[in-house]
Amino acid sequence: MSTIQPKLSGLKAEDFQTEVKGKKTDLYTLVNKDGYEVSITNYGGAICAIMVPDKNGKVANVIQGHDNIQSVINSPEPYRSTLIGRWGNRICKGKFTLNGKEYQLDLNDGPNHLHGGPTGLHVQVWDAYQTGDQSLSLNYILPYGHEGFSGEVKISVEFTWTDDNQLILEYLATTNKKTIINLTHHAFFSLQGIANPTPDIMDQLLEVNADFYLPIDATSIPTGEILKVEGTPFDFRSPKAIGKEIDADNEQLKNGSGYDHNYVLNKKEVGELSLAARVTDPQSGRVLETYTTEPGLQIYTDNFGTGKSGQFGATFPRRSAICLEAQHFPDSPNRPYFPSVVLKPGEKYIQKTIYKFDVL
Repeated sequence: MSTIQPKLSGLKAEDFQTEVKGKKTDLYTLVNKDGYEVSITNYGGAICAIMVPDKNGKVANVIQGHDNIQSVINSPEPYRSTLIGRWGNRICKGKFTLNGKEYQLDLNDGPNHLHGGPTGLHVQVWDAYQTGDQSLSLNYILPYGHEGFSGEVKISVEFTWTDDNQLILEYLATTNKKTIINLTHHAFFSLQGIANPTPDIMDQLLEVNADFYLPIDATSIPTGEILKVEGTPFDFRSPKAIGKEIDADNEQLKNGSGYDHNYVLNKKEVGELSLAARVTDPQSGRVLETYTTEPGLQIYTDNFGTGKSGQFGATFPRRSAICLEAQHFPDSPNRPYFPSVVLKPGEKYIQKTIYKFDVL
């Protein structure tokens, strides 16, 4: 059972308490010294609220979510602000070869596999342990053969909410048989605060610490090229309004219906925890910085938002959120020159990603 009731978000823990396949769901709230909150349900690791102030001290929820467990379960956007795995992003035609054996995964995104399949981590009830007012541990075991993958995988994700409004996600995974893994969180951030309707992100300034990005084909699979952002609409090395070139006459933007591409983050060494991106909302003054040990960052500008409702009547129109998904590159199992996604018995998959909230 959750021990802390939210005070700022209006959420009620009891509205998240049910049983799914014999496992209990709940809402867990983390509170820092200034009273700012993060609320997470153990169904899919969905973040339901991040309550932080704007430049005038007004507190709002800056993440898209739901206000009860049935709405989370039946969300028209099943990945909205949830944990993703065992494979984040896409695998071409759902096929890859490991140890000379070809694996066929579920095709749940046109001709491709996406986000671990229909029964991925986003719809599982995790074992939850609230280890203090500011930390939560979620644990889950994906069985051998789940969604066509090899290996039983034990996964732990530790959420920590610091006194300076940093949400730290630390991932740990092990396997009993050689497999592939690519974990991430699909948080939908709306820095102006969710509303009816939630404002679009077009005037928000985006900065991405990447000199290169991965172009995609018409089915959103990387072409295999690694291209410079210089001279393209994908150049966010200096802050630029998200909407400035999002509808430019550009094949890549058409393929993604906007930005839905993986950036190759600038790193001094593999696994370095470094700044990946910064988003600034001029109206509210809120700033979101993302730091990660991962080699890639999928920037998704909610190009397929439909205006469906969420928490307390808030609606989420197209391009009303930005997703900053720290991960390995899409289709990596079929691109041997991409950073390896293979996990072997005796090894540990480790990832650390930080979402830091501030004001101008």
